[in-house]
Amino acid sequence: IMPGYEFWGAEERKEVNDVLETGILMRYGFDGPRKGIWKAKELEEAICKNFGCKYAQLLSSGTAALTTALSALGIGYGDEVIMPSFTFVASFEAVISVGAVPVMVDIDDTLTLNPEAVRKAITNKTKCIMPVHMCGSMADMDALITICKEHAFILLEDACQSFGASYKGKMLGTMGDAGTFSFDFVKTITCAEGGVVMTNREDVFIKSEGYTDHGHDHKGADRGADLHPFIGYNFRISELHAAVGLAQMKKLDTFLTIQKRNHRQLKTILSQVPEISFRRIPDPAGDSCTFLSWFLPSEEMTKAVVNELRAQGLLTGNFYWYDNNWHYIRKWDHLKNAVTLNALHPELKAKIIHHATKDFAASDAVMSRCVSTAISLLWSEEQIKEKGEKILAVIKKILSNEKLTA
Repeated sequence: IMPGYEFWGAEERKEVNDVLETGILMRYGFDGPRKGIWKAKELEEAICKNFGCKYAQLLSSGTAALTTALSALGIGYGDEVIMPSFTFVASFEAVISVGAVPVMVDIDDTLTLNPEAVRKAITNKTKCIMPVHMCGSMADMDALITICKEHAFILLEDACQSFGASYKGKMLGTMGDAGTFSFDFVKTITCAEGGVVMTNREDVFIKSEGYTDHGHDHKGADRGADLHPFIGYNFRISELHAAVGLAQMKKLDTFLTIQKRNHRQLKTILSQVPEISFRRIPDPAGDSCTFLSWFLPSEEMTKAVVNELRAQGLLTGNFYWYDNNWHYIRKWDHLKNAVTLNALHPELKAKIIHHATKDFAASDAVMSRCVSTAISLLWSEEQIKEKGEKILAVIKKILSNEKLTA
């Protein structure tokens, strides 16, 4: 859960009302009646300006953004996409949707791709490396860029959970051939539902723009006369959704400033216990600080702490991904069995199952000890202090019990 929805007010209502007053809810066409109101275009321009990228194409979701980016990059039948075992289900859904193979590999204490695991997974079918910048922070991009350059692989950043984060001065989502973000209700900024493909490659942008709108080439003033150079789909964002995102985009710096302050205060409190360690951040200055991810020494101790947090009604906002159905491979039975409503090619199905049922002991060793605490924009200093001290009390109680039984 990330904070965009927490700050909702007059700014969002103003942008949405601009659209409602014209009645033109669609992002394309109707040039006269819309009276110069182009919220999707305005948000795309704001994203490009803020992120230092050449092109941005808004879509209906982050999942649609990933699917579009994969297609625009020419990834499909027979291609293997290396991605982490800790991600959101949309990452592998998008890969499967274009007929490619999601090759899941281990993560390390960055909670993102382990570069050595990536190297070991390379085959003559590998076409793309897809780091997923989970929980507000980044993968080791220097190492992954080096691998991509060595092998001429495509680098596609799934940055859906790290809007506004950076790596050594470059914004996440702008470092590869393309990057994607999600603007759903619980992301850093929200459109209610939405996403974006960002790229510095003109060819990828042109293909993304057409693919999201039934293959329209958008070259003429008359939408009905557009040519269709290739088959596309309907992944369009509406003007209403873009309007919400435009208001949120203007608040991004405020969101990030508050997150970093609250994150720093909570981390200081938890640092009092020497048994707690923290996620390794490849570039700490670039962390968007949507989550504070911390580790305990063992799986048993972590589970005991999680159970005690639950018993005391304190688990809300604290995520134990190891037992989570959405984000970690351990519980993805539908992927491990390749359960789809439409029939997959038998060869693709077999490969999906193979890569989803490998040994992920190295990832288990990390995720079984990890708790991620979502950082709220609405916390007061007193609330952070109270929250941190309650978590500390639970951890100290479990540590004390362990020592008594040792």
